[in-house]
Amino acid sequence: MAVPEVSDEYLGDYVRILADVAATGRRLTRDELDTRRLLGREAAEAGCQLRALVGLHLAATRTDWPRAASADEASTGSVLAAVEQAVDAFAEGFERAQRLTVRREEAARREFIDDLLYGRSDLGRLAERATRFGLRLSRAHAVAVASGPEAYTETDSVPRTVEAALLTRFSGRKILITTKDGRLVCIAPGGQPDVLRYFAKQSHAATDGGRVAVGRPHRGPGGVVQSYDEALDALDLAERMDLDDPVLYAADLLVYPVLTRDRQAMADLVRSQLGPLQQARGGAEPLLQTLTAYFDSGCVAAETARRLQLSVRALTYRLERIRQLTGADPSDPMHRYTLQTAVIGARLLDWPAKDL
Repeated sequence: MAVPEVSDEYLGDYVRILADVAATGRRLTRDELDTRRLLGREAAEAGCQLRALVGLHLAATRTDWPRAASADEASTGSVLAAVEQAVDAFAEGFERAQRLTVRREEAARREFIDDLLYGRSDLGRLAERATRFGLRLSRAHAVAVASGPEAYTETDSVPRTVEAALLTRFSGRKILITTKDGRLVCIAPGGQPDVLRYFAKQSHAATDGGRVAVGRPHRGPGGVVQSYDEALDALDLAERMDLDDPVLYAADLLVYPVLTRDRQAMADLVRSQLGPLQQARGGAEPLLQTLTAYFDSGCVAAETARRLQLSVRALTYRLERIRQLTGADPSDPMHRYTLQTAVIGARLLDWPAKDL
């Protein structure tokens, strides 16, 4: 494969140095090495490829090998040593410049992500910066957030594995993958749900069964923040509600924010409907767990008993005890909705562990 051509200006006085070394047998001076490093830095900042630059030096060595000098073994060894010194110093300057560029890019990327997900900075300026990272914030975007058993950073193997899988599968898509507060975050165009589904699949596998939440698509820079917040709320909700689904969609959970929008009203409902359960032996928690399992199993007594590892007779006793204490019959359709809403509210408000 042909090596891309680069300008001879990055050779500097390389050929002269070789001729001088061949004549004297000396090594490169400190100033000469510093000059080689400076040329390497300039070449890196100009966007040249190191492979092409090394090829340029080797080609110059072959073409302009000092002919006036004696061709004895000592002279040849001195010239080759000078080539090694010169190319090594040049590559050192090149790599230093590249590392500085990478660090600047990482810092700019992290600052952009922080501003984007926290809704900071001027929205117009944020949209301009987004194009640098492949996002067009004038369009709708959706955000998926994955949490695992431990906190992750961008340098960990899990984020790199997930990112590599997505970029391999969707190489032409405008996707941003990062970490935030120990979680994996994927921002994708709102009209490409397959990207976030694949992210959820890869993240679930890479985090050893971690949970993923997907926010709804929203338009504009503020839309990314809104979708991100929805995904975080879904993860928090799953924790409080003991939801088993590995992948949660904010669109499927909208009823829960509605139920808690008036927190005081929900607290009053929980107190009035479930407060009497605290009079039971062992407190309210065992009977509240019974109601939760009963409603989650579709009010099927046999399935509820199996989930609670009780006999059907023991379950029937508990349901009757609930009816006696609350005055509401869980098996009665007229009472069921109020009781189930109160149970959901209790889980959302972490009652009875927390006072209302």
